[in-house]
Amino acid sequence: MMSVAVTPNHHIAAIISSSFYGLWNLFSGFIVPRTRIPVWWRWYYWACPVAWTLYGLVVSQFGDSKDVLEETGGTVEDYLKDYFGFKHDFLGVVAGVVVAWTVLFAFIFTFSIKAFNFQRR
Repeated sequence: MMSVAVTPNHHIAAIISSSFYGLWNLFSGFIVPRTRIPVWWRWYYWACPVAWTLYGLVVSQFGDSKDVLEETGGTVEDYLKDYFGFKHDFLGVVAGVVVAWTVLFAFIFTFSIKAFNFQRR
């Protein structure tokens, strides 16, 4: 909705939003985990709303699991910490950031609807 409010029509909004979706999916930590993203690109991981959502979903469901994995012999919690860099203690911050992203996008949408007028006479 935010891209529709910022652009003059839904065709341009679809082009812009699909490019953002592609970048967000690339840097969300799902395809390439944060621990394997090069250091000079890691800032974009922290600026990606999908990364915060994925972090929150995974940590809230599996972050405190003490089940032992058969292949590695470690716990699920240790695997998430070592491979993805996810910590269950960070869950409150993640929830706050997800709410902040939602408020930011809603503010941009409402401001765009109020300020931009793409009608022609």
